[in-house]
Amino acid sequence: MKNLSVLISGASIAGPALASWLTRYGCAVTVVERAPAVRPGGQAVDFKGATHRTVLERMGVLDEIFERQTGGQDQTIVDAAGRPRAVIPGEFTGGEIEIRRGDLAEILYEHSDCEYLFGDTITALTETADGVDVTFAHARPRRFDLVVGADGIHSNVRRLAFGPERDYVQYLGYHYALAELGEKAADGEAVMYNEPGRMAAVGGPKASAFFVFASPELDYDRGDTDKQRQLLIDAYQDAGWRVPELMARIPQAREFYLDSLSRVTIDRYSRGRVVLLGDAAYGNTLGGFGTGLAVVGAYVLAGELLEAGGDHRVAFARYEELMRDYAKISQRGSAGPFLAPPSPLRIRLRDWTFKSRFLLGLMLKATDMFATDIALKDYASGS
Repeated sequence: MKNLSVLISGASIAGPALASWLTRYGCAVTVVERAPAVRPGGQAVDFKGATHRTVLERMGVLDEIFERQTGGQDQTIVDAAGRPRAVIPGEFTGGEIEIRRGDLAEILYEHSDCEYLFGDTITALTETADGVDVTFAHARPRRFDLVVGADGIHSNVRRLAFGPERDYVQYLGYHYALAELGEKAADGEAVMYNEPGRMAAVGGPKASAFFVFASPELDYDRGDTDKQRQLLIDAYQDAGWRVPELMARIPQAREFYLDSLSRVTIDRYSRGRVVLLGDAAYGNTLGGFGTGLAVVGAYVLAGELLEAGGDHRVAFARYEELMRDYAKISQRGSAGPFLAPPSPLRIRLRDWTFKSRFLLGLMLKATDMFATDIALKDYASGS
C-alpha cells in the first residue's frame, strides 16, 4: 500500500491508532486536528479483556500504557451528609487497564510516525474518480486516496460526507461535565453523590470533578465555555451535599468540558472513499466501551486495507461487516440513568447492585463478554 495516501481527521485516540497501523503498512498518512497539539490530561479511559490487550500488544504500546496507567480506584457513594451508601469497585469503573486519555493519545501519537496538521480542520470534501479533493481552513488544498473521520461523536467528516449531525446523533436525555478543580476527596478517596437526575463526583477517575444531569437537550455554542459553565451551574441549583461549593468554583476551573450523552446511529460506516472510525461511526457517550472500540476498529480497518491491497471498496465492506456486530454494545442503553438515576428508588436499587457480589460479578462478566466479542485476525501474518 505504499502508494496509498490517507487523510485522517482527529488526533485523539482512533486517529493516531489508525495512523500507526497504516504507516507501518506503508501508507502516506496525514492527520488533521483542530486543536493546536495533542490534548493533554482529560478523563480516564479504560481497556477490558483479552481482545483489547491483544491489539495493544500488537501495536507495541502495551508496556508504555502499563507504565502510565492510573489504576482503578474504588468510588464511595455517599448521602447528603457524606455517609457511605455503597462502594463502586475500581475494577468496575476502571476496567482491566485505566489510563488518562491525554497520556494514551500521547503514546499513540509518538507511535504514528506521520504528518500532522494541528490547528486546522477540513472545510470541504469532493470525491472524484481517483481520489478525494480536500480543502482546509488553513493548509493548501490537497488530494488523498482515502479520508477517515476519526473526529468523535460530533464528527466534521461525517457532516461533510454523510449529512447533518441531527440525522445520525440521538440525544439520550442527559448531559455531563468534567471540571479540573484540583479537587481530592478526604484521604484521597473518590466520592459520588446523587439526587434524582443529578450526580456529582470528586476525586474519581474521570476528572477531579465530574457531573451528570438529566435535562432537555441544551442549545449552546460548543465553543462558548462561559455559557457552558453557566448551564452546569443552573442545572445544579438547590442541590445538596458539597455541590454549592463546587458550583462556586466552576467559573475558575482550569479545564472544563460539557457535552451531551448521545449515541451515533448510522446505516453505513463508509461512503465512497470516506470512512468513519470510532465515536464518529459507533459512539455512545460514557458508554464504557468507546476507547476499546476505537482501538480495535483502527486495527481492523487498517488490517482489512492491507489484506485488500488498498482496495477501499473491499476493505470498507469487510471492516463494516466485522465491526458492526462488535460495536453493537454502543447501541444499547445509556449511562445516564445508571450514573444519575431518575428517582430515589432507582438510586437505592443502583446502590444495592454494588452490595451484591453476585450482581456485581454478572456485570463484570457481561462487560468482558462484550469487549471480547470479535475474532481478531493477525493481519501481519496473514492469518
